[in-house]
Amino acid sequence: MNNRRHALHCVLPPYVLKQIAINGSPTQRDIAFRTLQVTAQMRGERQALTEVHELLPTVQVSGKQRLIYDAKNGSTLPGQIVRGESDPPTGDPAVDEAFVGTGATYDLFWEVYERNSIDANGLRLDSTVHYLQGYDNAFWNGQQMVFGDGDEDLPEDERLFNRFTIAIDVIGHELTHGVTSYEANLNYWYQSGALNESISDVFGSLTKQRFLSQGAAEADWIIGEGLLTANVNGVGIRSMKEPGTAYDDPVLGKDPQPAHMDGYVNTIEDNGGVHINSGIPNRAFYLAAMEIGGNAWEKAGQIWYVTLKDKLTAQSNFQNAADLTYQAAGELYGENSLEQQAVRTGWSGVGIQVNQGGDSNGDGDGQDNPGCLPTLLRLLQPRSAKPQ
Repeated sequence: MNNRRHALHCVLPPYVLKQIAINGSPTQRDIAFRTLQVTAQMRGERQALTEVHELLPTVQVSGKQRLIYDAKNGSTLPGQIVRGESDPPTGDPAVDEAFVGTGATYDLFWEVYERNSIDANGLRLDSTVHYLQGYDNAFWNGQQMVFGDGDEDLPEDERLFNRFTIAIDVIGHELTHGVTSYEANLNYWYQSGALNESISDVFGSLTKQRFLSQGAAEADWIIGEGLLTANVNGVGIRSMKEPGTAYDDPVLGKDPQPAHMDGYVNTIEDNGGVHINSGIPNRAFYLAAMEIGGNAWEKAGQIWYVTLKDKLTAQSNFQNAADLTYQAAGELYGENSLEQQAVRTGWSGVGIQVNQGGDSNGDGDGQDNPGCLPTLLRLLQPRSAKPQ
């Protein structure tokens, strides 16, 4: 069965919702539990409808085209059209942020990497805002973006999350899952799944950096800046610069991401740690981008994009990614170039030594266990391993 376009990818990791379900107030716990339930239900529905949706035509257009829909706090997708490509701002922050964020992501891939939308063939970018009430997540469902409003309906002192359109890198992150599905189609478990998540963080961050005209040294390298309210002790949901430091909060818990292979987390939760261990390749990209200098979306981003498009395969693991980004850097900028050596430095900084011969096929080494997705009950049990 081909699930290339129909995997459900949520930006907020399940372990964060699990911590809220354990540590939060009664209202916060209820919202976290309902979000987990809805996400699990949506994931099951996507699996069940995969074969049907494979028969449906995708909407190709000429140039950048965006449609924003309003679910009006319901669950029917896509909802009512509220803004199209030529329409002015609506005054609804969620609608207008989704419009700007999807446009900035399109611009990054088209203007820098010459990619025409998610599928490289002009796929229209559809987004739905105001999905349910108190839905603490955003996701790419294989066809469109969907955004919850966070905790905006709660009393101010109980809010943990702002609306999920507020962070442009979250939008870029989720749309990049679509790009990955059309290219390497990385399996969504263990190291290949962590690479899938990391690539989304990379291009989500690059979307924000380019939108703000920030060089690598100026950028904060935070994923989800602005998503957490003032009630949370944290700056975002992940840090590419210093994985494991994005938040440390009595309700959300502590950011569990390792920054080095020494802290690699062996777990069955979170599809084998796809959101947890993605901190390792995230930091490798950050270190490489800092070594290269300038605007990270230019050379470092180009290396990662070419690797995603032409070299990685569904089963690629961290070692494959290191070897193939090194290989791509040599092809793009020359053997032993500053850029190629920066890639080596980046991976070495997280405990992975580049094999200079590269890996011509990018096959993994058996990391991809095709086990079932974690069930809701499993999410509410302690993890089998913790980062160091």
